[in-house]
Amino acid sequence: MRTALVIGTGLIGTSAALALAGRGVQVHLSDHDPAQARTAAARGAGTDQPPEGRVDLAIVAVPPAHVARTLHEAVQGGVARAYLDVASVKGGPRRELEALGCDLTAYLGTHPMAGREKSGPLAATADLFEGRPWVLTPTAGTDTEVLNLALELVALCRAVPVVMDADAHDRAVALVSHTPQLVSSLVAARLRDADETAVRLCGQGIRDVTRIAASDPRMWVDILSANPGPVADVLAGVAADLDETVRALRALEAADDGKRRDGAAGIEDVLRRGNAGRARVPGKHGAAPAVYESVTVLIGDQPGELARIFADAGRAGVNIEDVRIEHATGQQAGLIQLMVEPGAVAGLTATLRDRGWAVRH
Repeated sequence: MRTALVIGTGLIGTSAALALAGRGVQVHLSDHDPAQARTAAARGAGTDQPPEGRVDLAIVAVPPAHVARTLHEAVQGGVARAYLDVASVKGGPRRELEALGCDLTAYLGTHPMAGREKSGPLAATADLFEGRPWVLTPTAGTDTEVLNLALELVALCRAVPVVMDADAHDRAVALVSHTPQLVSSLVAARLRDADETAVRLCGQGIRDVTRIAASDPRMWVDILSANPGPVADVLAGVAADLDETVRALRALEAADDGKRRDGAAGIEDVLRRGNAGRARVPGKHGAAPAVYESVTVLIGDQPGELARIFADAGRAGVNIEDVRIEHATGQQAGLIQLMVEPGAVAGLTATLRDRGWAVRH
């Protein structure tokens, strides 16, 4: 791949353009808002000038509702040898393209499983896709050259290719991406009118659950409008579980011992099913989930503190597998949880204490 055209310079389009430009590909940028394309170009993602001839690959990075029309116009204009989109739903756009009579041999639907709460070219980064799954949905009619160019794009962005059927992909992202967004927003919405005293008690649990609720509502309306059925199916199951959980909690309020036992059993059931589901989430580097233990340390909110604790962990010969930070409300301090292999806990704890850290049990 020597040349590429990125149509749509939001977070995903600009991030792909930055990755390609950084690896020597001549990237041309196009957007319905020329100012956004200029911003992406100013960040080093390519040029906002149109290509003089056909490019090797056209990447359509527009909201799902506009994918088919944008792709059809690009194919009709003959702007590239191969075309792909990066929208978060795949079945609908393909069927719309078929209805428009578009030749799909030169097209491949793809979806990089990466993103941020922020949007637009200023939020883009060249490493957004590194190590992340990038779904490809070829059909029997997909030209081999198109598939090879898509694989080259994935490699240049340092992502991991995953081949799936388009409709299977849409059902999967409904479960692992679209429904979590709505559930996070539903929980966060409870905070809008909550008493200030309650809000000040927010800890790491509520921060974890509501992190993605900060996402752009307009963007998510576009995404959910393109995949409503599968998302509604998942939410119907969640709603059924919620109904059962509410009944179990009400039973715990009952005076009857038998009802309280039934209520406790119902709560335990949903919690255990949650344990089982969480255990299936891939762990580090996509491997089976590992069991880590945490070493919790009080850390000040000053420059260099994180670097110092990581350096001290290195002196102990311990690899930090994951990190979580819980900030203390109204204080210039917090608790950092260093996730390590169980056998490393004693050595790390001893070293950190020797180095003056306040290790908490």
